[in-house]
Amino acid sequence: MSVDRVEETESAQGAQAHTAEVTTTALRYYSVAPGVRVNVRSGPGTSYTVVRVLPEGAKVAILCQSPGTRVTGPYGTTSIWDNIDSGQYISDAYVQTGSDGYIRPRCS
Repeated sequence: MSVDRVEETESAQGAQAHTAEVTTTALRYYSVAPGVRVNVRSGPGTSYTVVRVLPEGAKVAILCQSPGTRVTGPYGTTSIWDNIDSGQYISDAYVQTGSDGYIRPRCS
């Protein structure tokens, strides 16, 4: 009986390690346009409040993406907004994702 418990514990630990590995590899950081300080807003649009400003040379992880205000920036014109943290969005026009479309799931 104690052997069964040990095996279950080892299996559970292996599953947790695998989950952590998948989560870590799924998160990627993208460069913000060089020489630009980008406003981080509370929602996906220019009418939302600025909550902070990203410094030049910043890199961001994109958690999900939402449609919003159309913006023109160094990487084109887009209405895609990147959610970089809870309640924090930046226009995808300022992020070098290598794509003109969605690269992450839509925010719910």
